[in-house]
Amino acid sequence: MADSVVRLAETHPRCTVLGPGTRFAVWVQGCPLNCRGCTSPTWIPQAGGVEISVGELADRIIDQAIDGLTLSGGEPFAQAGALAELVRRVRATRDLSVMSYTGYVVEHLRRHGDAAQHRLLESLDILVDGPYLDDRHAVLRWRGSANQRLHYLTDRHQPEPDDDSAGLQVELGADGGIRWLGVPPVRQFRVEFERRLGLAPALPPEQP
Repeated sequence: MADSVVRLAETHPRCTVLGPGTRFAVWVQGCPLNCRGCTSPTWIPQAGGVEISVGELADRIIDQAIDGLTLSGGEPFAQAGALAELVRRVRATRDLSVMSYTGYVVEHLRRHGDAAQHRLLESLDILVDGPYLDDRHAVLRWRGSANQRLHYLTDRHQPEPDDDSAGLQVELGADGGIRWLGVPPVRQFRVEFERRLGLAPALPPEQP
C-alpha cells in the first residue's frame, strides 16, 4: 500500500512560540477558509508547497523533536487523514505532546467532521480553534484573535498561569534572510514587517 502524503508548506524543528516547550512545527499547505488578515497568505492556496510521505516526515520528527509537535498551516484538518497517521507513527516511537491549530470550531469538528478529522482530534493534547478575525485581533497566548479558544484535551498539560502572548521567534538565516515564527501581537504584522524591510509597498489607509 502506498504511503500517505502531506502537502507541506514548511517545518521548523525548534519552535518555542507555538505551544509548550520547544516543539517541531509543521505548517501544511492549503486552507479553504481564507481568513482576512491571515499571517500566512502564501500557504492558503491548495497548490504550492511540496508533497512528502508521512513516513519520511515522521522519521524527521522522531529524530529532531524535543518536547512536542505542533500542526499549523494552512488548515491541518483539511489533511486530517495524513496528519492523524503522522501522529500515530510518531507516537509509536516517541510519546510526544501534540498540538494543532484549526480555523474550525471544535463543536463543528465533533458534530460534522469526517472519520479522519475525528481521528486527528482524538490524537491531540491541545487544540487552538476558530478562524482568525482581523477586527477582533487580540494579544493572547498562541492565538491571534479574541474568538480563538485554547482547549486542553488531555491531562498532559495544565493551563498556563497567564494568557499573555508567547511573542515571536526571530532568526537570521545563513543566507542573511530573516525568518519569524509565532502569532504576531499586532495587526497587519507581516505586511508592516516586510514594508519596513523594503520588501512590500506601503499599506493603503484603512477604510472606515
